[in-house]
Amino acid sequence: MGGAEAALVLWLALGGAVSAAGAGPRPSEVAVGALFTFDSTIGRAARLAIELAVDDVNADLMVLAGTTLKLISQDTSCSGFIGTIEALRLMEKNVVAVIGPQSSGIGHVISHVVNELHVPLLSFAATDPTLSASEYPYFLRSTLSDYFQMHAVASIVDYYQWKEVTAIFVDDDYGRGGISALGDAFALKRARISYKAVIPPNSNTDMISDVLFRANMMESRVFVVHVNPDAGMRIFSIANKLRMIGSGYVWIVTDWLAAVLDSSGFGDLKAMSYIQGLIVLRQHSPDSEPKRKFVSKWNTVARNRSIAFGLNSYGFYAYDSVWIVAHAIDQLLDSGQQIHFSPDPRLHDSNGSTLQLSTLKLFDGGEQLLQQLLLTNFTGLTGRLQFDSDRNLVHPAYDILNIGGSGSRLIGYWSNYSGLSVAAPEILYEKPPNTSMSAQQLFNVVWPGDTSSKPRGWVFPNNGQPLRVGVPNKASFKELVSRDTGPDNVTGYCIDIFIAAIKLLPYPVPCQFITIGDGSKNPNYDDIINMVATNSLDAAVGDFAIVRNRTKIAEFTQPYIESGLVIVAPVKQEPSSAWAFLKPFTLQMWCVTGALFIFVGIVVWILEHRTNEEFRGSPRRQVITIFWFSFSTMFFAHRQNTVSALGRFVLIIWLFVVLIINSSYTASLTSILTVQQLATGITGLDSLVASTLPIGYQAGKFTRNYLIEELNIPESRLVPLNTIDGYTDALNRGPKDGGVAAIVDEMPYIEIFLSDHCNFRIVGQEFTKEGWGFVCSSSFILFLFRFARSAKHNTHFLYYKRCSLMCYAVFFSLQAFQRDSPLAADLSTAILQLSENGQLQRIHDEWFTRSSCSSDDSGLGATRLGLGSFWGLFLMCALICVFALMVFFARVCWQYSQYSGSEAGEPSEEAVAAAATVEMQRKPKHIGSFKELMQFVDKKEEEVRRSMKRRASDKDNQAMGSSDAQSLAQP
Repeated sequence: MGGAEAALVLWLALGGAVSAAGAGPRPSEVAVGALFTFDSTIGRAARLAIELAVDDVNADLMVLAGTTLKLISQDTSCSGFIGTIEALRLMEKNVVAVIGPQSSGIGHVISHVVNELHVPLLSFAATDPTLSASEYPYFLRSTLSDYFQMHAVASIVDYYQWKEVTAIFVDDDYGRGGISALGDAFALKRARISYKAVIPPNSNTDMISDVLFRANMMESRVFVVHVNPDAGMRIFSIANKLRMIGSGYVWIVTDWLAAVLDSSGFGDLKAMSYIQGLIVLRQHSPDSEPKRKFVSKWNTVARNRSIAFGLNSYGFYAYDSVWIVAHAIDQLLDSGQQIHFSPDPRLHDSNGSTLQLSTLKLFDGGEQLLQQLLLTNFTGLTGRLQFDSDRNLVHPAYDILNIGGSGSRLIGYWSNYSGLSVAAPEILYEKPPNTSMSAQQLFNVVWPGDTSSKPRGWVFPNNGQPLRVGVPNKASFKELVSRDTGPDNVTGYCIDIFIAAIKLLPYPVPCQFITIGDGSKNPNYDDIINMVATNSLDAAVGDFAIVRNRTKIAEFTQPYIESGLVIVAPVKQEPSSAWAFLKPFTLQMWCVTGALFIFVGIVVWILEHRTNEEFRGSPRRQVITIFWFSFSTMFFAHRQNTVSALGRFVLIIWLFVVLIINSSYTASLTSILTVQQLATGITGLDSLVASTLPIGYQAGKFTRNYLIEELNIPESRLVPLNTIDGYTDALNRGPKDGGVAAIVDEMPYIEIFLSDHCNFRIVGQEFTKEGWGFVCSSSFILFLFRFARSAKHNTHFLYYKRCSLMCYAVFFSLQAFQRDSPLAADLSTAILQLSENGQLQRIHDEWFTRSSCSSDDSGLGATRLGLGSFWGLFLMCALICVFALMVFFARVCWQYSQYSGSEAGEPSEEAVAAAATVEMQRKPKHIGSFKELMQFVDKKEEEVRRSMKRRASDKDNQAMGSSDAQSLAQP
């Protein structure tokens, strides 16, 4: 023993002697009770841990010197009634403190007993947050409260951006208290418990199966399981049979499962296949040398006693609980307090009673011992052992595990100091706290179904009621939405888009359409929005414009149609003539185009003449072929096939030129034949605002307010109109006869109007960008789609920029679960998919078909097309034709030289007359003149090649014959 250690022992001994002299002799032993269920997952670990802790306390000379800590254990048998009886029996033995119980339900009962007898109750496993110090002053929790665990769960849910969960819990004080704390924690994270699946205590398999089946019918696929350890594993076995542990599901389990796995051993657990991909919490205890020594000692004792179960985190807290009591008793005795009990005057035996309540005595030093317990401050196996003002252990923290394979993987930690992190909490305690979202971090998770992709966590409920969708029954513009006799009883453009988006969702969404209005006049759209806001409707589908007064009670999301304001004015037709079809091109353009047609025909004939039988024949036939081929390409109706590479190359370029010419001619002719002139002189927004002419608008729409507030148009100039017939009549009469000079309305309405009224046109450009949307109530989900883009006027731009944000709540309340509806996000994705795959445009074209009176203004001021617009295209085509001719003639000249050389080396006709064929006799003897060259060009390509090949063969045979003759002539 070193000098320092000897001095310390001497000082303690002197201090103890002085204290003993002033306070009287210490008792030889002090009884401490232990109350828990021996044969349980937590109890088996706690029993051995408590016994080892008592042995270590009694062997430590620094604590309770001269006093033996006596342990008296009682088995509660997982029964509230038996636990109460055993607690009373324990009180009869004059214990100064009770370690336990492990059950929150029993803790509620016996807390009343210890409150009466002033015996501190130190629980290592009762985690129910409702066991509060205000109601039970002698109850002290030496483990982590579920208050913190549920905040850890809420942080995990918020980290993965889920907003609704299903809570599965046992229906007792432990389960109800924990889930109540979970609901409070979710409220801080703007999430909620959408469904509570309550499992009665001691439920059989059928009861659990029924509870899980009903939970699976709900929309949430994020399950939080908070049950007792001894019966909890059955839940996953049943859930596996119900196919609830697979792709798309999320299971977050509180610390009871970690206790089961640690006690059973991962490798020996047969049910590991049922819990793959689960996220499990476990109380965090930092790694330390005392902890490693205790684990080693535990394993040694367990092997010697043939104990098959393992140590779990509750065993560490049970061990530390004994040391907390030992330190408090030591401080109590050091203060001079004696261990003394006195009868409770309020407890006496009634006549004939056998309960013997008089044997229960008050602990006179209970209040002082409780204060010493609250002053605890030392480091144990689970970390710093110190109580805060709410009597909770400081620095609560949890390990976050991901089950996979035959074990688990640590994916992070949670502490109330810094939230989620991948660094150990004891490291973060040395740094400033940081609970911001950017600082939250976890390692990757393998989810159920062996996937690394984060599950959506939500589906449409299988037992959900049909979505009540309000639809306006309009008097006009029925192409947008109207009542029908079909299965959905409504039809129209808006309905088709809504149904198309619903079909793209990965889960069914039943809808019930409810028509609003009698069809004789348009219903008030603000009233329909109010019905949605007051939950009379779940959604509204129709041509609902996004305006400020509606955004106070409704929000809109992803766009499905562009709906800017445009101006419609009457136009008059310009008289046409019998020769109008010649007007698209100028005279010069016609001449050059015709010449190019003939030129290309000649080029193709030259390139194809030697190889293509269709371009041969008599001179008359060939001339006809040239003209027929060249002009038939105008309609892509040429019957002659091109077989040469150069001919095909030229034809491809020419057909491209013909396509451009045809398209330009068609567009120009259409424009010229429909040339119109404005009847009122209004050419756009500026001229409309500057004039003093009356302006029509659709009654009940936001157009009126916009014209007055944004464009400063006097209200006296505005004329409300209700129907398409009203539009037509007002425009035809004009401002002089009580009509209007122009109408301002949204583009979809105008497209429908112009499809049947060709004497009106859109003038100018769209001067706003807004959208139509589908609306949902705050009790359900948002169904809104809209366009919102920038506009010319700043005030309007700021407003619609605000509207373009993707919001999911329609009620004005800021409740998080409304604003973060998962169905709204899925529908927004569906609308984007409809836009990307072109289905939005196809639906639009189906309903908004345009007639000959196009809605654009190309017919105004149409001009003829001249050579200046096409000279580049024509020059390119001509150069390519010249290039092809040059390549062709170069090749012909090469063949000519080869053909001429083979002819020059031929023997005379008299020498080979007997062996020559008829075809060879027809070959020319000499090719030199231009006429003979033209005759060579006129020959078929195949005939020339065959002749050249045969002549080469004859030369070889002649040379071989001469060689043989010379050999025979030699002696």
